[in-house]
Amino acid sequence: MSCASDSDSGSVDLQLGNLEDIKKQPSSLELTDSDITEIPGLPGESLTDTSRHLTHQGPLGEVVAEQLIQSIQEFFNGELKSELEKLTALRSLSSLSQTLPSDETTESFIHSHIADIVHLLSTLVEEEPRQSLFSPVLQEVFITITDFSYQDVYLLFGSEDRADLFSLVTKSVIALPSIKILTHPQEIMPGGSYNSQCLYRQTFQAFVEMLQSLVIKDRHLENLDIIFKHMHPWLQSDKDHERERATTSMTQVLKCLFKHLSLQLPVRFQRLGQVVALMALLCGDPLKEVAEEAAEGMHYLLHITLKLKCITYDKKNRQSLKRAMKKCRELLELYNIKQFYSCPFRIAQVPEIMGVICALLSTISQPKVCQQIRNIVSLFLSRPKYTDTVIDHLLCHPVPYDRHLAELWRTLEVELPKTTWILWRLLRKLQKCHDSGTQEKMAYVAVAVTDALYEVFVGNRLRAATFRLFPQLLMTLLIQVHHTIGLTMSDVAIPSGLYPEQEVSSEVTPLCFAIQATKTLLLRTFCWQEFNIMEKNKGWTLLEGKDCHLQGVSLLANALLERNHLLAHKVMYLLVPFLNRGNDKHKLTSAGFFVELLQSPVARRFPSIYCVARLKDWLLLENNPFKILALRGLCYLTRQGEMREDIKSLLPCILDLLYESDEKIVLLAIQILLQFVRTMDFTTLTTMMRTLFSLFGDVRPDVHRFSMILFGASIKSVKYTDKKGVESQVLDSLVPLLLYSQDENDAIAAESRQVLTICAQFLKWKLPQAVYCKAPWFINPSDVATICKFFGKKCKGKVDILAQTLMFSKNAKLPIRRAAVLFVGLLSRYVDHSELGTKGTDWIEDDLKKLLHDPEPSLRIIASQALFRIQKAVAEPHSRQTLYGLRKLTGCLPI
Repeated sequence: MSCASDSDSGSVDLQLGNLEDIKKQPSSLELTDSDITEIPGLPGESLTDTSRHLTHQGPLGEVVAEQLIQSIQEFFNGELKSELEKLTALRSLSSLSQTLPSDETTESFIHSHIADIVHLLSTLVEEEPRQSLFSPVLQEVFITITDFSYQDVYLLFGSEDRADLFSLVTKSVIALPSIKILTHPQEIMPGGSYNSQCLYRQTFQAFVEMLQSLVIKDRHLENLDIIFKHMHPWLQSDKDHERERATTSMTQVLKCLFKHLSLQLPVRFQRLGQVVALMALLCGDPLKEVAEEAAEGMHYLLHITLKLKCITYDKKNRQSLKRAMKKCRELLELYNIKQFYSCPFRIAQVPEIMGVICALLSTISQPKVCQQIRNIVSLFLSRPKYTDTVIDHLLCHPVPYDRHLAELWRTLEVELPKTTWILWRLLRKLQKCHDSGTQEKMAYVAVAVTDALYEVFVGNRLRAATFRLFPQLLMTLLIQVHHTIGLTMSDVAIPSGLYPEQEVSSEVTPLCFAIQATKTLLLRTFCWQEFNIMEKNKGWTLLEGKDCHLQGVSLLANALLERNHLLAHKVMYLLVPFLNRGNDKHKLTSAGFFVELLQSPVARRFPSIYCVARLKDWLLLENNPFKILALRGLCYLTRQGEMREDIKSLLPCILDLLYESDEKIVLLAIQILLQFVRTMDFTTLTTMMRTLFSLFGDVRPDVHRFSMILFGASIKSVKYTDKKGVESQVLDSLVPLLLYSQDENDAIAAESRQVLTICAQFLKWKLPQAVYCKAPWFINPSDVATICKFFGKKCKGKVDILAQTLMFSKNAKLPIRRAAVLFVGLLSRYVDHSELGTKGTDWIEDDLKKLLHDPEPSLRIIASQALFRIQKAVAEPHSRQTLYGLRKLTGCLPI
């Protein structure tokens, strides 16, 4: 199944034969007892329905209708306190709805009071407890909405308040706690008159029936579009019970729509792509109940989509559709005939001949007869008209092939000119499996072809064709490896009856066939050194891993590029069109191989559209593996001068990648930016420096270190005329770099000191030697005092420096916290006292006092000393002023 945009009604490919299936489906709207047993989290016993059923009585008399209208108006104006009052109001509304459209007075009243009705229902729902289900009020709300929907009065569509009501009623059911909590034995319910389990079942049933009532007359599918809009977030909920309820509800809606579908143009269903994609994803949900419900929903959705396709055909296409269906039926009837004609050389009976030959293979022991069989099979294979037919028969056998069929594949006797054609047809069958959309199970033919290729390589009778088709064979097998990772034979769509007497061994997996075929291909094409590189570097294990498959692909590509330039270049030229085919796994494996080959000088011959433009497209994808591959490719291309200008235009896009959470993406982006830092314009350079500064202290050590490396390179690249523009950024970086020189990671600490030196050179400062001391500061506080004295003389706005440093007292790493607190205390003596008096020190003291309770003793001691120094720095000016006055009075101070 392939999914396109939301508005693409043709995004689902359907079998034309499904039209016949649709005609055979029964129709019913009701949620039966068997359906109720599938409601999430409930046992299967039937329930007694204490709610009133939706039975439409005859029209009410005018007097009764007027009385209902009068009582409903009172409900609008009053306050409903008791449960009985609420139920009475709701049932009055339902009863009144039954007079529509025969009673003009009722119709006029309802249409003029829609807003009041919606407000009343919203109020009743909001008053219900969110975490419990104690009364049937919610159930009655759903029944009331359902009754109005049957009369073509939709209380959930058409205005903002109605949409809000829709969201509210949906949340009231879907967001209820798990049924296990709702039915907890110790739960005490007000009044104690309701069985919580039964009440939940009835309430959920009423909710589903309410949704169904919205689509039963939905000729243009606009109501379905709105329903999905409201259900969409719940279908993606992290909570299993919410996701299960939403999936069940959506499936029941699709079931009802399918059974009562009567479409008319124009179709206003804009979210078809979203529905198909989401339901397909839910089919693989880890919760079994969700997956099963989604699978059922997909069944109905596919049939609905087929009907959509049918009504959009014009008359000419309708005739084409009929002819195609007729042809399909004829072919099915033809291939169902199980008859063998005695004359084996009548070409019309090739399928039957092959069927008999394959059936007799295991019973023939005479060498001459076996040779005759090989000759017949080889003869038919050599005829292009029958090649596919023969291959299809040979592939319809259990894998791994028994010794008779394996021997047949290994000993094919085919003329040299025909070998390429036969191997190509075998290869194309595997490629078609990769080109098709995502399937619930892997096609059996994919596994069968892989095993057949292995046997052909072992026999080596098609050696010339194997060399000629090496690029296609290698890439197709690598893609097959990617598709089979983590699969067992139970994940393969095995034709019924293929394993009649035995079950498939658990040791047999689709992956093992793909790996053994790839290994044999390398050996038969003399790629022994490449094979050895893969084996020594655990390349085969990497290829088999879900998270490291691309590493295995890269290893093989580099080995081929290093040891066999000719074959590597052939693969490169093949990959240019190959990258546009298949699903993500197909493209990802191809891209992984292609990117490594960009290291070759041959890559210079490719136009930019095949290299840089393609890599740019991958950068814009919301797919991290593709982004990583794109950046690796750009790293390789930057080494080739011809591509640098094209890559330079991508710098803004690459800069944005510095914010990515994936470490590999950030590091590769930094690696590319390092190649262009000297040629950047001033605006790009300063923007990058601000971003890099935000990465100082990143929890990813390599990101932290390389961001500092690039920051230092950026400072070196600033032109003399632009120095004033970045001076403030350089000054702001001094304290963080100084503190990170105390990092527990030696590489980060060393890089911090290196970048500090670059900053000092930029500012024309000579840093004290104490900055370069590798010993922790708290061991030798005198070094820190020297550093603080230096910064005290060089820097202005020391209170701001204190504030910046104090932020690091909350750092996750103890050495950084300890260094920051020590620096704050020792720097305080160099802070201007008037500035301290103006801004105060309470905020500093508060932070330091909190650290007095830190579990680390060394930090508590340093914090205590820093607090003392701060308080002393505030008190010193007052003491000095007092002493100055005393000396003046005693004549000790010259006037």
